[in-house]
Order: sequence, then structure tokens, then C-alpha cells
Amino acid sequence: METRLLNISMVWMLCTALVYGADLPITANPLKTRADVQEAVRQLCAPLKPHYSEGKAQVHLGDTCTNYGERRCEMEAFARPFWGLMPLAAGGGESDFWSICREGLRNGTNPNHPEYWGTLTDVDQLAVEMPAMALALALAPEQFWTPFSDAEREQIVVWLDQINHHQVADNNWHAFPLLVNASLKKVGMPYSAEILEASLQRLDDFYLGDGWYSDGTGRRMDYYVPFAMHFYSLVYAAMMRDEDPVRAALFCERAALFAKEFQHWFTADGAALPFGRSQTYRFAQGAFWGALAFADVEALPWGEIKGLYLRHLRQWFRQPIFTSDGLLSIGYAYPNLLMSEFYNGPGSPYWAMKTFLPLALPADHPFWAAEELPFPNIGKTSVQKPALISIARSANNDHVVALTSGQWCGLDFGHIAEKYSKFAYSTHFGFSISREATGLVKGAYDSMLALSDGDDIWRVRRKCESVEIADKSIVSVWKPWADVEITTELIQCYPWHIRIHTIKTDRPLETAEGAFAAPRDAGVAVPENGSNRTDGARYGGSGILNLSGAREPAIIVPFPNTNLIHPRTVIPTLTGHLEPGEHRFVCAVLGEVSAERAETAWANPPCFQDGRWIVPEGR
Repeated sequence: METRLLNISMVWMLCTALVYGADLPITANPLKTRADVQEAVRQLCAPLKPHYSEGKAQVHLGDTCTNYGERRCEMEAFARPFWGLMPLAAGGGESDFWSICREGLRNGTNPNHPEYWGTLTDVDQLAVEMPAMALALALAPEQFWTPFSDAEREQIVVWLDQINHHQVADNNWHAFPLLVNASLKKVGMPYSAEILEASLQRLDDFYLGDGWYSDGTGRRMDYYVPFAMHFYSLVYAAMMRDEDPVRAALFCERAALFAKEFQHWFTADGAALPFGRSQTYRFAQGAFWGALAFADVEALPWGEIKGLYLRHLRQWFRQPIFTSDGLLSIGYAYPNLLMSEFYNGPGSPYWAMKTFLPLALPADHPFWAAEELPFPNIGKTSVQKPALISIARSANNDHVVALTSGQWCGLDFGHIAEKYSKFAYSTHFGFSISREATGLVKGAYDSMLALSDGDDIWRVRRKCESVEIADKSIVSVWKPWADVEITTELIQCYPWHIRIHTIKTDRPLETAEGAFAAPRDAGVAVPENGSNRTDGARYGGSGILNLSGAREPAIIVPFPNTNLIHPRTVIPTLTGHLEPGEHRFVCAVLGEVSAERAETAWANPPCFQDGRWIVPEGR
């Protein structure tokens, strides 16, 4: 099914390329050189052309909407491609979009034009889209500043200056007035030094140590750390190194620390770990590697950074992520509205264009001049305590599994429990989103312990009461009801992980604990419990083995399109009943990419020996 979708996507992309002028679809782009990456920007932008408004300030890409309304959705779709077009222009690349962008910028900032983008309010989506265009003025003036008249420049500056007179969300949004003011300063226009300094100070408040930030005051140590907090800090460092050398050096030092941690989130072929919100931004996951180059931070050897960057792009463009007319879709590894947040509009996925920032660098920069190196030898485990994450990987680096506890978004953007509170996340199995809280089939409870008090409405871990992370385990305490307290311990022993639950309940409960959601083979019947064991269930590379507690194996076939990576899945599950009192569940969960390796591992489950969990020899 996935191969067929990819083939259809390639055919449509080829047709789009022939109609709108690109030589080849992006799925055929080798993405090995700077010229290839420049071409990728043109290939991604070409299908946008027929969707521009008459005045070029609005881009209508679809009829779904967001919490900020259709008008701002269409402005967002205009602005976000700037993240690719701006560095393309700054680095001397060619495009026939320059006049389109200038016309849209001229009309969108003109209060007397019918396509005027409007007056800013507090916590306004317009503030999110301002930095890409402001940076274009500063980094690519030949295309986006010099051609404007003095009156037009003043008009653009007045519109951008609105950000200095309104509140922004108390998270990564503080980088937006920072970059707008830094850009205005660079082009010699009036800016707010006071707001610039306040933004820097507030962003610094979110720093946790060891290279990690939280995205705001909640417990959000997700992709907003690399593709927002560090990304914007590195842009600032590169722009303001002479004017603010102390902070520039600090931002670069923090990014270098973070790079050592973040490389563990990737497989050898470039896949990144799906985790947290905003997964529809897709290859923005790799924007951090390009930002390191932009700020001249050799946190790893340049060839390794280049390899992480290019393999990530290549991995993404092998996926069926485009609509039939070549537009980036809302979704993750395939089009999927179910996993989206209320702020994901038709143009939102083009935030991924931030990944093209290193195109602003010349061809002889060490990043582009370096030979692409293979995935580095970084060890098989990484405990990242500020992020409350423990990561393990396969011997050949084709699979990454993260165990996590204690993160919490603090804002309900949609399906937050699934995006932050599952026990495990995987580059191969992804994670699933519930369609409803009723029933295990609609709930799709992979990597979760789901509980019901008899009404078939299931509750899972959401916000933890407490969490402790050590080198060997993560322990969390959580309460699905006020009178039910669960202590969960998670332990890595790849290709397995161990889950230990101590459950104190004042009410009878039904329980269901899922392994990873395995891709379902087309046309293959799903067995009742997926294995020949009475104490566990397995399907493909995913399995769950009961080690303690009275539970029965089962195979759950959830609704289609619940998983971010695989449209149809199967979830090996353990089910059981609890009477009021204290209970202890222990299980081992298997996750392997290779069916052959999974078969061997299933025959050699982990055991507790000499005070620790080990995987026996023989696998």
C-alpha cells in the first residue's frame, strides 16, 4: 500500500514538474550536493504558483482551517516558503519567485490594498510569519530590500514594527520579535532595542542545561528545542556576532552541547524520532543541522553534520507526503488530518523549509565542501536527563527507541497524551493517535497502559505527578483517577524494554497494555494473539510478553490512519482485570525493524539476573 502511494505521488510530481517548469520531481532528486538542495527548493515551490492570489499576498492551498482563520492561513502559506526562498536568494541561487514574493510583500503590508495582511493583535499568528520575511530583507537584500522604493520600505517596516507593541506566546515565540528587530537593525531601519533585549532574556529563562531548553514554562522538550529555540538562536548568533559577541558565543556553545545529544534521535538512513507536537513540519526535524552550518558551529565534524542533514532530507522525500498536485500535505509519513493540531493549516507544513537555511552559505563553506560521512559511531544508549528521555538503538543504527516520562505540553493542542505521554516512541513504528476514548480498536493504545472502570471509556497516562530519571530507568507516578495511583518504571534493554507498574486502586479496573503498532501486511490474516505463546502476543517486529500479573495476550487491529507512519497497524496487547487493592504488572516489550531479528529476539526474552535486566546470549 505504501509503495503504491509513493508511486502515485511520484507520477503526480512528474506531471507537476512538466507543467510548472521543474526538471524532475523532488522524489527523483539525489539530494547530494548544494545544487541538488537548491533545486529542491524550486521543486517544492513550483506547485504553489497556481494558488497565489491576484495581488500575490495570499496563497490558497486548501479548504481546511485553523484557530486563526482563513485569512491568516493564506498569509501563512505565502510567508512560510520564504524560509527556503530567502536562503536560496542569499546564496546566489536562481528562482522565478523573486518578483512574486516582492509583489506579495508590497501588497500584504499596504493598508490600502485589498490583500493587506491586517493589524496585529496579542498572540497573533501574523507574528509567527514575520521573521522569515524580515530575515529576507537582511540576508538577501538584492532581491528583497534594494528593489523597493523608500516609501515601500517604510511601509514594510511599519507593518513589521507591530510586533513590538503586542504580546507573544510565552515560549519560542519570543524569538519572533528578536529576529524581526535584529533584521531591521541590519538594514539600517528603526528597531526596538528594548524588545530585542527582553526577548533574549526571556528565551534564556527557558534554558535547562546540557544544551536543552524547554519550549516555554511547561515540560516540552521536543522538536521545538532544535527547530525553534536553537534554530533561532543560531540565526541570531550568525547575524549579530559582531554586535553581540558574548551572547552569540553562548548560543553556539549551547548548540554544540545539544548536537551531541540530538544526533541520537536519528537512524543511519536519516529517519528522526516522531515525538511531540507539530510533526507535520516533517523535515524541519533536521533544520538544526543546517543552522549549525549557518552559524559556523562545527559541533561534529562537518562531514558528519552534512551526512545527518542530507540523509534526513533524502529519507523524507522517499515518503508519500505530497498531495496529487505536488503540495506538501498535512500529516506525517502520509497525508493525515487526524494527527494534526488546531494550528495546522494547508500552508503550515511549509515551515519545513527552514531546513534550507545553509543555502545562504557559499559553495566553498566547509559544510558544503566536506565529503558526506556515514552515520557516526555514537554508542547504543543515551540518557538525556533534562529531556526526561532514555534512548537506545539497534546495532546497525536502523532503529531508535526512546523511553520517556514526565513531559507535558501544558496546552491542549490536540492528542497531547499520545504525543508526549506514551511509554515508548520509535523511528520505525511511529506512534498512534486515538480516534475516540471508547473501545480499544478506536483508542489505538500502542505503548500505553489503558484503563477502564467498566464503561469502555479508557484512560491513559497524561500528566505525571512526579518523575525521576536515572542512568538505568525512568520512574513516574500518575493518576488516571483520583483514587487510582500508578508507579511506572521503564528500563531499556534493546531490542526490548521493560515496564513495571505498581497499581493502587480503590475501584475495579479493566486494563489493556499495548506494544508498538506494527505495520499490517496487506492481505494477510491477523492471528488472534499473534504468537504460539500463551504469555505474550507478537505481530511482525512488535511483541509484548507478560512477566508478572494475571493478563491475557490479544491482538488489537485499530482503525486505519491512526498511526503517523503506517496507515494500517496491529497492536500486540495484554489485557486483564483488577479488583480494588494493590497489584504489580511486569512486561517486556519487543521492537525490531527486521522480522528475522524479531523472531530471534522473541525466542530469547530478557530476564532478571544479578539485580538487572539482561537479554540472554543467542540473539
